[in-house]
Amino acid sequence: FAWIKAFRRITIRYEKLASTFLGFIQIACIIILLRVFR
Repeated sequence: FAWIKAFRRITIRYEKLASTFLGFIQIACIIILLRVFR
């Protein structure tokens, strides 16, 4: 989870809806995986 904390929007959680927050977590995980596999 340390890599996810690099995304400020997820760490602070500006979103009010849980579904929007979950979407940003999924996007962050995709970005992290793309960086690892490059």
